[in-house]
Amino acid sequence: MAFAGVRRGLPGFLAGLEAENSREWFEAHRAEYEALWLKPALDLAAALSGPVAEIGLMAVPKLNGSVRRINRDVRFSNDKRPYHAHWHLVLSTGSAVNKVPGVHIVISSEGFGFGVGHYGFAPEALERLRRAFCESGQREAFLAALALAEGQGAHLDAPDLARVPKGFPAGAEWDHLLRRKHIVARTQGRRSCPDWLFGPDCVAGLLPIIADLAPLARWLKPFA
Repeated sequence: MAFAGVRRGLPGFLAGLEAENSREWFEAHRAEYEALWLKPALDLAAALSGPVAEIGLMAVPKLNGSVRRINRDVRFSNDKRPYHAHWHLVLSTGSAVNKVPGVHIVISSEGFGFGVGHYGFAPEALERLRRAFCESGQREAFLAALALAEGQGAHLDAPDLARVPKGFPAGAEWDHLLRRKHIVARTQGRRSCPDWLFGPDCVAGLLPIIADLAPLARWLKPFA
């Protein structure tokens, strides 16, 4: 399906939500949420579903599918703000969207960002991932996929650990890979929204980015 583009009023809506972030404000602006946030997100996921399937990703046009809910889960958080002040689309490597590696597209009041990777490896999966990094062929395939993501401006977060875990080699140029509990490469800092996001060239503008992030998601999939 054709997609007309992200609505130009979206960053302003997100700025207002970020400043107020209350149920009262949200209910007063619900029509804007539905017109600027919800419907375009669902429409974009639908428009991407065919093209991204060709590169091993899934776009599921529903809330809690590819479209992350705007409501925050505050049950176990000290931060009780009820809403996410951003627009977040996930293109996953499997049907369990939040439990598998994927490509993420985010718009906030400050601009546009994207990333790829996976949080929360289970202990056994993390062990297998580290063993894979120790194999030159596997590591080279990972680094080649990472280089594509870096070419689009998505870079790894800092390592989680100060030292290489016991039982793994330290001192190699790549040992920072062993010091990670998560593998996430994403844009860092503020990036303004490109003009093509807001028009009919939106899908065409996103697809080269998604195509260069997808290999890293696919490489990570067996370890999720």
